[in-house]
Amino acid sequence: MIKTGNPVISIYTEMTPNPETMKFVANKLLYPGKSLDLPDMESAKPSPLAVELFGFPFIRSVFIASNFVTLTKTSETEWNDVIPSIRQFLKDYLEEGKSVVNEEELAASKPLGGNEVSADDDDVVKRIKELLENYVKPAVEMDGGAIQFKSYDEGVVNLMLQGSCSGCPSSMITLKAGIEGMMKRMIPEVKEVVAEAE
Repeated sequence: MIKTGNPVISIYTEMTPNPETMKFVANKLLYPGKSLDLPDMESAKPSPLAVELFGFPFIRSVFIASNFVTLTKTSETEWNDVIPSIRQFLKDYLEEGKSVVNEEELAASKPLGGNEVSADDDDVVKRIKELLENYVKPAVEMDGGAIQFKSYDEGVVNLMLQGSCSGCPSSMITLKAGIEGMMKRMIPEVKEVVAEAE
């Protein structure tokens, strides 16, 4: 007998440049057009999915984006030992139609910010945010991460690394050689790009 109602969910994994993180991709949108970095259990409350994922003792952080979840594990855990159970958990969770992110709770707990252009941004900040949104975001999402705009002051752009980008050995190369190089070429006012740890 064929069960009707909720669609069948498939989950596949993708390696990221960070050996401690793994990207779990679903055939369903989890958080369309947005991302949410949850570096610890205390920050996970707005996401019922993240709260349950932190129930696995080896999960150190959770990052949720459009159609994937990037998980960071403890260093003593091997991915091969835990991927099947995480994949099954995510499949069951999504097939049951449970909530991924509670927007009301998120709005109450988090200050607004990020890469959205706001009316009080000056011209340089608008161009920085547009460059991040159009060029950087698609590339780092492929690797299971995100980069958020924090501030711009006298030629220095301050960004926050999230998901697999946070703590990744190659993220500083990406930041300096990739993002900083592109910003200096496209936005002459930018002199340096630095990363802020969570």
